Amino acid sequence: MSPSTRARRAARARRPRPRLRTSVGALALAVLGALLPGTAYLAARRFRLGTVVTLTSLTAYGAAAYLGLKRRDDVIAWALDPELLLWVVGGLAAAALCWVVVLVTSYKMLRPLTAAPVSRLFGAVVVGLVCFAMASSTALGAQTLMAQRSLVRKVFGNDETKSQTRPTITNTKDVWAQLPRLNILLLGADDGEGRDGTRTDTVMVASIDTRTGDTALISLTRNWMRMPFPKDSPLHKLYPTGFWDPNGPKEQSNFYLDAMYRMVPELHPGILGPSDNEGADVLKLSVGEALGLKLHYYVQINLAGFEQLVEALGGITVNINYPVPVGGNDDKQIPPNRYLEPGPNRHLNGEDALWFARGRYKVPGADVARQARQRCTIKAIVERATPQNVLTNYQSIAKAGEQLIRTDVPEKLVPHLVGLGQKVKSARISNIDLDKKKNYPNGRNPNYAGMRAIVQNALTPQPKPRPTAPATTTTRRPTTQPTTKPSTRPAATPTTSDNLTEACAYNPS
Repeated sequence: MSPSTRARRAARARRPRPRLRTSVGALALAVLGALLPGTAYLAARRFRLGTVVTLTSLTAYGAAAYLGLKRRDDVIAWALDPELLLWVVGGLAAAALCWVVVLVTSYKMLRPLTAAPVSRLFGAVVVGLVCFAMASSTALGAQTLMAQRSLVRKVFGNDETKSQTRPTITNTKDVWAQLPRLNILLLGADDGEGRDGTRTDTVMVASIDTRTGDTALISLTRNWMRMPFPKDSPLHKLYPTGFWDPNGPKEQSNFYLDAMYRMVPELHPGILGPSDNEGADVLKLSVGEALGLKLHYYVQINLAGFEQLVEALGGITVNINYPVPVGGNDDKQIPPNRYLEPGPNRHLNGEDALWFARGRYKVPGADVARQARQRCTIKAIVERATPQNVLTNYQSIAKAGEQLIRTDVPEKLVPHLVGLGQKVKSARISNIDLDKKKNYPNGRNPNYAGMRAIVQNALTPQPKPRPTAPATTTTRRPTTQPTTKPSTRPAATPTTSDNLTEACAYNPS
């Protein structure tokens, strides 16, 4: 390098950098520059450094926008990968550190050298507050990601579970091509005070058209007996006429549907092979046989966790058409503490939402009425779980979810279910009425064949036959017509499928 070249570079190095004349202007430019890191460097004439940092920032913003708009499924899949979430938390911390460094150095480059001590102190305080806000938002984001990681590991960390009742997914790229209709068993488990083990007072099936998101809800009554089992199940050999004791008394509460979760594993442990929840697997088989459906997965809701979830969502809004009891016990003749008063658009907190879904003390048609309110509760939760509300309260929701949910849905299927959930939210949710008057006037001997016909007709309705033209009459010799024997097959009861928007409307009785 020649002496003249070295002299020119030394002169440029000694040349003072341009600075703003006021501390307020420098502070404002540095803080605004934090929105697009690197622009404040350009204002300070640090062109090389500013160009690199600005282009890096623009690239990061562009990548985030692309992922959010075009690759949402991938983002959801990453958010459900516990190991990847750890790397994201680390990357978030590194990005926050770089962000703070850029802000501080930008202000130092732009601040006048002759600024008064008061101006310097004011600038330092403002920069410190902005850095604190950056660190706080980063910490909040990291806590949310860690809450998500904990939820995924505790609820869905069961990919290796072996269960004969869970389907084997072979087409992982297009899961719904393999499952055009997804049937999920929904269980409300209550192991509260005075209960001998866990009872599933709420048993429902959500049958989802994975193409459209249209969902049909089917409610089962807790005191049904003689619940059937598939013929290829070892339980069918033990109970060929359903789950009951032919030699027992007329009233057999331990053979009710709500007792099967506890009683079958106690009476026949391990009969279904490897399982992490024998009671749920038993109900998947039996409920599926009763309705003529293949139940793919179960979701078990703990009632105490349900209350926490509603609180985390900020409550739910429902229409109450008659006084709903809070507490009370029919068997022990203990009256309720109070009632939920009728009214439209009633906002309920967690405790009241729980009793809206389960209250039954001397309610006319208690079990059927409770099933209807439970369907309306699910509808209200779906409506309340908007993306904005979920993101705002995510840590509380995730914490409640850990106590609330038990399921055999594998972790690898969750991203697909999230996408399906978006379809369900904007699709039609209906109710399949199993016709209590004809099919189960009481719970001792329900007509499961009639129920299967109703479900089949509701989910795969047969096209109506076209009217045929009258046949041309011709003169023929009379013939004797053979007598047709009446069919012994059970008659299919007409299907009733009510839109939940209408069923859950305010219509006081």
